[in-house]
Amino acid sequence: MTTRDKYTEIPDPYSMEIPSVGDARFTWEYDDGRGRLLSLYQKGKDKQWDAQSRINWGQDVDPMNPVGLPDMFHPLFGSPAWEAADEARRSEMRQHSQAWQFSQFLHGEQGAMVCAAKIVEVVPDLDAKFYAATQTMDEARHVETFSKFLQDKVGLVYPINSNLTALLDDTLNDSRWDMPYLGMQVLIEGLALAAFGVLRDLAAPDSLAKSVLAYVMQDEARHVAFGRISLKDYYSALTDVERGEREEFVVDACYLMRDRFRGEEVFETLGLNVKECSEWVDNSPVMIQFRSHLFSRIVPIVKDIGLWGPKVQAAFTDMGVLDMAAFDIDALMKADEDQAEALDKANAEMADRVAEVDQVIAALRVRVS
Repeated sequence: MTTRDKYTEIPDPYSMEIPSVGDARFTWEYDDGRGRLLSLYQKGKDKQWDAQSRINWGQDVDPMNPVGLPDMFHPLFGSPAWEAADEARRSEMRQHSQAWQFSQFLHGEQGAMVCAAKIVEVVPDLDAKFYAATQTMDEARHVETFSKFLQDKVGLVYPINSNLTALLDDTLNDSRWDMPYLGMQVLIEGLALAAFGVLRDLAAPDSLAKSVLAYVMQDEARHVAFGRISLKDYYSALTDVERGEREEFVVDACYLMRDRFRGEEVFETLGLNVKECSEWVDNSPVMIQFRSHLFSRIVPIVKDIGLWGPKVQAAFTDMGVLDMAAFDIDALMKADEDQAEALDKANAEMADRVAEVDQVIAALRVRVS
């Protein structure tokens, strides 16, 4: 079976082509570059990992609740559609909701892989090219990881959401070299990092989904830092007109991303009333909190890189996320990286205990024989 066999609806067309714009930039300056970027590049090399060996793919996963989420965090929990459903129907709703969300993660990671490769091509500085090359490998690993989780453990894949398609199109179809940074590194990756974090923290302890999310997030924290470092100095030198263009892009993209997490495709696939379900999701206190949390990385970074004009602030006020500008982004990123290290340590300790038990059992068998 191929991915085509597991789609809820076969994407038409089955591939997406976006015209490549922007100049391929070469530099003959091979001296050391910016210390922070070279340090990030070294970290990117040191932290490479193999999705096949670092993750225990032998773990059992319930395909009807692959993340192990409590029902209260289902988008439709408490709605008329949820209350009218029997347990079999609710299981179906759990599976489709989580499959849709992880499918968007999968498609977004492929977009990140393409954008990282484009950054290698268009960015003028060699230190940034170095790091973007390591990120391209990271994103390939993430595509591999999410694809394996969906196909082998969930058995269900959703097509790319139209809002995510529009954002990728806007990001890639722009000739300015900084736009893949802004669209992908700051906005799409920043939102993904927050979404991964919510699910990681809610996922069942010791679950496969928790491991997948924690390890991917370790990489994503570096990626967002890359965009932040690269853009901060450049944006300080923009004209008011140039800065205004970037701020307008930020506002439009943030509204697209907020609306992306409604999940209307799930309602359509399950034959639910799309209008009623969408209204429920828009007004559910849990979902309002979830959607606002998605901007916990984006808002402080947008402010930090200098895109903080009245239009941006008004949009974030409208979304109810302006206060997030005061968040300590460095502390958030460090916590995201530390979780993966803690998980590795716990897995190593568990492996040691299993080995000790196996040795005791083997010794007992020798005595008995």
